[in-house]
Amino acid sequence: MSEIICRITNVTKRFPGVTALDKVGFEIETGTVHAIVGENGAGKSTLMNILSGVYYADDGAVEFLGKPVLFNQPRMAQIAGIAMIHQELSLAPHMTVAENIFEGRMPLYGMPLYAFGFVNFRKLNRDCDELLARLGITRIDPKTLVKNLSVSEMQLLEIAKALSLNTKMIIMDEPTSSLTNTEIDFLFKIIEGLRTDGVTILYISHKLEEVLYIADTITVLRDGQHIATRSKQDLDEKQLINLMVGREFNQIIHREFIFQYDDKTPLLEVRHLHDTAGRIKDVSFTLYPGEVLGLTGLVGAGRSELLEAIFGAGKLKSGEILLNGKKVTINKPRDAIDLGIGLIPEGRKIQGLFLKMPVEDNMIMVYLKLLCYKTGIIKKKKSRDLSAEYVKELSIKTPSLNQIVSNLSGGNQQKTIIARWLMNNPKILLMDEPTHGIDVAAKSEIYRIINDLAGTGVSIILLSSEMLEVLSLCDRIMVMHHGELKGILNHAEADQVKIMSYILDKSGLKAAG
Repeated sequence: MSEIICRITNVTKRFPGVTALDKVGFEIETGTVHAIVGENGAGKSTLMNILSGVYYADDGAVEFLGKPVLFNQPRMAQIAGIAMIHQELSLAPHMTVAENIFEGRMPLYGMPLYAFGFVNFRKLNRDCDELLARLGITRIDPKTLVKNLSVSEMQLLEIAKALSLNTKMIIMDEPTSSLTNTEIDFLFKIIEGLRTDGVTILYISHKLEEVLYIADTITVLRDGQHIATRSKQDLDEKQLINLMVGREFNQIIHREFIFQYDDKTPLLEVRHLHDTAGRIKDVSFTLYPGEVLGLTGLVGAGRSELLEAIFGAGKLKSGEILLNGKKVTINKPRDAIDLGIGLIPEGRKIQGLFLKMPVEDNMIMVYLKLLCYKTGIIKKKKSRDLSAEYVKELSIKTPSLNQIVSNLSGGNQQKTIIARWLMNNPKILLMDEPTHGIDVAAKSEIYRIINDLAGTGVSIILLSSEMLEVLSLCDRIMVMHHGELKGILNHAEADQVKIMSYILDKSGLKAAG
């Protein structure tokens, strides 16, 4: 019989107006990868925060290594052997790799007395090297400043930091959200090695194909309650989704591809765009009214930079942007907004939302000038009525318009940003990874919104790293590689092989259109 490393019994956690966890209980076996899945708002993060000492449970009990534990701060959990790697990595960018790993625990010189208190950097770097070698990481120099690492290397650094604490159980929250396929493969090799060494992994992800690949056991939470804990072999993706949403769920992510280009003139024309940072190199394309134009490529290919340049958030070196056949000048986001262009950024919490402000205030931010009297005072009833209309139209789940937006689930936060732009009646909507970090049901809602917008004539550029999204939703697909547009594929001819050939720059073809 397998040994139990952690037993969770009837754990309950309440916040004002909501029960985040309601008598949740299950067991985690030693040396396994145990995945936790559920829709946004299911209680996954709350439970992980209890296990890692950020929150305490109002009721119930947690046993770790056979002993009852009650953590009231993360340090207590770390000492016990539990470490959590958050989705938003928490590293000091101006410190070295070694200093980050052993922060607060750096080896010091002891004798002679005059040297007491000084860091022994030789031992620090040697200990770091040994730790990285244990993970099979040889390409990271302990003396490198963290700000010079890639996102994937920072992710590995967080794992190394957790292991340095003699961790028995590591909680990974959406660990692959910013990684390429190659980097994900390497991370999975690290996880396999940790499992072999007897380290337990709690793996939280919205990517169900990853969960079914890497996990041994899967626990499903829904609306703060424990729904099921089953072996991976007993589940497929459809069964997993049905458990998560509580009903038979058929995810519709396709559009009716009847888009005709023959009788249409372009709404947007981009000609020979170059940015000052060298991230965009001679990019040209057209966008038609009511078209969903996909944009994909590897992380760092210049995709987000292209959208930001069109929106006026990035500086252009040369090139032209035409709207309805007329050249326009976009030096700042306000210029783009006035022209009917909106941008939903990838980092909704950093770039998209005012986290400490209510839902209503977040929604009206772009439309604010038209909601004010000449004195600058907001027409409160009009603001409230308009916001309530979009809450209903986009099915945003919020207790009220006064709810602080940071308290909403990821999917409802994303729909709040979409509502902001819809208020402004956009002609063009630039969407940067709009389904990043949200659950399958919320994704389906976003897909419906995209489909409806295109049906009303709104033009959309959809940036996505998920192949299924671009293949299912887009009329044409643009592929970028190292700042260049390598190909534009019509929906009928696009498939994964062709897209990957462009992504990896193996096609030798130049973009057209």
